Amino acid sequence: MAVEVVDPPVEAAAAAPVPDAQDRAEALALLASIFLVAACGLIYELLIATVSSYQLGSSVTQFSVSVGLFVGSMGLGSWLSQRVTKHLLAVFIALELVLGVVGGLSAAVLFWSYTAGPLYWVALYGCLVLIGALVGVELPILVRLLDRYGQLRTVVAQALSADYLGCLVGSLAFPLLLLPALGQMRTAFLVGLVNVGVAVYTLQTFRHRLRIRLPLVACGLTAAVLAAGFVFSIRIHGLLERGLYDDEVIYTRQTPFQRIVFTRWREDLRLFLDGNLQFSSVDEHRYHEALVHPAMGLAASRGEVLLLGGGDGLGVREVLRHPEVKRVTLVDLDPDMTRLGRTFPALAAQNGRSLEDPRVRVVNEDAHRFLERTADRYDVIIADLPDPNGDALAKLYSVEFYRLARQHLAEGGVFVTQATSPFFSRSSFWCVAKSMREAGLQVKPLHANVPSFGEWGFVLARRGEQGRVPASAARDDLKLDRIALPPGLRFLTPQVLRTLEVFDPDMSEVPTEISTADHPRILRYYLGGSRKWE
Repeated sequence: MAVEVVDPPVEAAAAAPVPDAQDRAEALALLASIFLVAACGLIYELLIATVSSYQLGSSVTQFSVSVGLFVGSMGLGSWLSQRVTKHLLAVFIALELVLGVVGGLSAAVLFWSYTAGPLYWVALYGCLVLIGALVGVELPILVRLLDRYGQLRTVVAQALSADYLGCLVGSLAFPLLLLPALGQMRTAFLVGLVNVGVAVYTLQTFRHRLRIRLPLVACGLTAAVLAAGFVFSIRIHGLLERGLYDDEVIYTRQTPFQRIVFTRWREDLRLFLDGNLQFSSVDEHRYHEALVHPAMGLAASRGEVLLLGGGDGLGVREVLRHPEVKRVTLVDLDPDMTRLGRTFPALAAQNGRSLEDPRVRVVNEDAHRFLERTADRYDVIIADLPDPNGDALAKLYSVEFYRLARQHLAEGGVFVTQATSPFFSRSSFWCVAKSMREAGLQVKPLHANVPSFGEWGFVLARRGEQGRVPASAARDDLKLDRIALPPGLRFLTPQVLRTLEVFDPDMSEVPTEISTADHPRILRYYLGGSRKWE
């Protein structure tokens, strides 16, 4: 980029000072640049951490590593900035254009590299280090440019104030506005365009100090590339996303809570949340029948049913097979998921339009928070929650959560939760059972074979004495041979019911610790099991 700075020497500048109004305009432009650079840098940091946590799980780990590496790289960039001794404006403009390209393409690069296995880690750490270093170089340069407009203490205070306020705006705009409205990839392209806009703004403000040759052309080309990426980001994301799935992608949506993807191959409809398979229409009946009907059959009554999770409506479909049900309260965090359960034709057909039944009440709220605030008691509580692959989900498999559920069971009520795989994630399955005993529940572990997932586990429970319940008491009051199954089931029979509680030696109980909100051990167990089978 051919940019010549024609600033006069300091001595000459002192002899021919720039008018006060021009000084104020230039100082304001530099402070605005600091504000925008800080906001863009923080959004890139949060964006990369979010993409990583969506793809790899364990949000605390991904955010901690991303923030630490990003901030460390900023320190490296600040150290390198001392080597920039002249043409500061030109260097800053060039940095903004490079940052716009790298940051704008970061989400697309991460999505693409995820399909390429180990290359993902190179892309992830490369983006964090490069973007962090570029942001780190810029702030010292901008402070040095500001130095000619006031005393050092005033300049530093103003620069840091603009920097911190920019970080605040970026941290609020990303989760509340950008991610829900634009999604990950379009957000990256838009923020890249903001970086280019800062470069153009700097060129315009300081045009009397710069001999402009190629910068405007470079800004125009960079902006054109990023604008095209923004306009076509949905297509780009669709092309990259198809590489993650074997079947045709028929629907995608980024919500404030998760990425929803539906695929279809012939008659097989599949739902993925954040890349994790939730059901296959070929065999989901096995999962949902095993989850719902043992609990419904053992409950003293079935009038009031609470379903935590299961916004797809498939669990509700099974609950409504019992004619005694008067009301089903479905609590699912994501309103887009429950809306799709009613309005997406393929899903509504699969769930038998269960969410349109007048007995069903939908509450879009966190399951833990719902149990904390409600005073209602339920005959059956069914937890059809995603696997504990992140810190936010791990709390829904904690002793504290199970104590809340226990408090909301009516007399003779039954609680059941999906509990991951006793084969693929053996320790996490038995951690669920042990944590439920610690919460004062009598438990009965069950499992069923669901071909899409393999062996899958559930833990059935009644209220026990408050405090730890001996394992020997777990089967006293939970006998499956007493269950009368509703008609129309495709998997469960009285004979199959008896097999659900028989565990082969390689799935039998292993020693684990309990999982609590303060120490979510189940996350460690679950991630350890996942890594073993990757």
